[in-house]
Amino acid sequence: MTERPVRVRFAPSPTGPLHIGGVRTALYNYLLARKLGGTMILRIEDTDQNRFVPGAEDYIRQSLEWVGIELDESPWKGGPHAPYRQSERKPMYRAYADQLIRDGYAYYAFDTPEELDVMRERLQAAKVPNPQYNSITRAQMRNSLTLPEDEVKQLLESDTPYVIRLKVPRKEEVRFQDMIRGWVVVHSSAIDDKVLMKSDGMPTYHLANIVDDHLMEISHVIRGEEWLPSAPLHVLLYRYLGWEKTMPQFAHLPLLLKPDGTGKLSKRDGDRLGFPVFALEWRGTDPETGEPTLSRGYREEGYLPEALVNFLAFLGWNPGTSQEIFSMPELIEAFTIDRVSKSPAKFDVAKAKWYNEHYLRAKSDAELAPYLLAALAAHGLECTEAKAEQIVGVMKERVSFPQDFWQEAKYFFQAPTEYDEQVVTKKWNAPVSAALAAYAEALPASSEPSANAEVLKAIFNQTMETQGLKPGQVLQMLRVAITGGAAGPDLFETLAILGTGEVAQRLRAAVEKLG
Repeated sequence: MTERPVRVRFAPSPTGPLHIGGVRTALYNYLLARKLGGTMILRIEDTDQNRFVPGAEDYIRQSLEWVGIELDESPWKGGPHAPYRQSERKPMYRAYADQLIRDGYAYYAFDTPEELDVMRERLQAAKVPNPQYNSITRAQMRNSLTLPEDEVKQLLESDTPYVIRLKVPRKEEVRFQDMIRGWVVVHSSAIDDKVLMKSDGMPTYHLANIVDDHLMEISHVIRGEEWLPSAPLHVLLYRYLGWEKTMPQFAHLPLLLKPDGTGKLSKRDGDRLGFPVFALEWRGTDPETGEPTLSRGYREEGYLPEALVNFLAFLGWNPGTSQEIFSMPELIEAFTIDRVSKSPAKFDVAKAKWYNEHYLRAKSDAELAPYLLAALAAHGLECTEAKAEQIVGVMKERVSFPQDFWQEAKYFFQAPTEYDEQVVTKKWNAPVSAALAAYAEALPASSEPSANAEVLKAIFNQTMETQGLKPGQVLQMLRVAITGGAAGPDLFETLAILGTGEVAQRLRAAVEKLG
């Protein structure tokens, strides 16, 4: 890739919750850094103070910590290139904007908002498809390229509001090599004269981003495809500032599409289709109504971080093998940029659920028991750790999320008050009722260690033989009598966990209620 030290950065803006696509971008940066023995940096790009949202920065930190992305340098960890918030780096950007003006690559623009509106209206009336402030239109505007030098000096001395714009050449090809897309060539006529410094003295994303990446010695810029149109502008800035030889390598990641593949995945799509688009739950405010809002998070929905990481890694990358299950160390070992696709990736949340089921089932019963114990405590119920481990052991093949243990295992703690009507209608009759009553009497009076699933099954089969029935005639009704439902884990394992005393009591209650 390169002989210079590998230094990558993830640079989110604190304007709200971190979209799941941003988490994927951070993950790919992290995998490359760790694969090549490099440094992972987080920089907060908060130059747009109007869009700053309190709590967003801490949310970003928590999201990355939860999925296991370790930062080597960040606002909360520090590092040799501190500070890592652009708002705290504000004084340094002006010098580079002034340098661009001195070298003839930027200029002062004094246009008022009203004048800019008139310019856009004039271009729209002339059927210009994409009205821009560019190498052609700047000739009709109020800037240091069109005004006399003494007037420019007077405007600056009188503190007339202005912005600093990049002077993009009119006829020039801008070329750069993208690590995913190959050579990208853009004609400068398609690039507008972007604002580099705003009237409030804050740099725009474009200037601050380039200056910081240079000063922080970033070797690779891995970011979303939505930044691809800005890349030629950034290449020009590197060139004009004299940093072209140390310009980082670019890699623009493919878009994340809606599950049906029809467009870019948004928060609205998640709300509409019933899945989160954020790593963690976010409580915010609706900008239009001012009402509190709640956006769902993968953590709160019961997804394990290792499952989400595995899922996100495959949204745009593949290892070139049939292997689908990767731990973080295995992802680091396997990851290469040249295996990242330039084609958009469909966001198939069913696959995320599949990963979650795998990682849940791979955990030991002792690791899973706390999920059930916590739910029981919340419902005022007690259970030994040993029994909780037994229950999650028989249930884990049937659950997708940790909270499912309580939903699926309620009957271990609450005897049924209702019974599956379809099974009762089809299977309940006098012989079955008698057989279940007989099984209740045949069970040991107290639960003994020897009363395991095999013993309970043997007693059941013997009782059915005595009753003149085949086990299959009674088994489903036995389950309904014990759990209330028609499906569940191994029935005799369930009986063994409940204990013979509880089983007998439930059988008698069912016989009495059903008649």
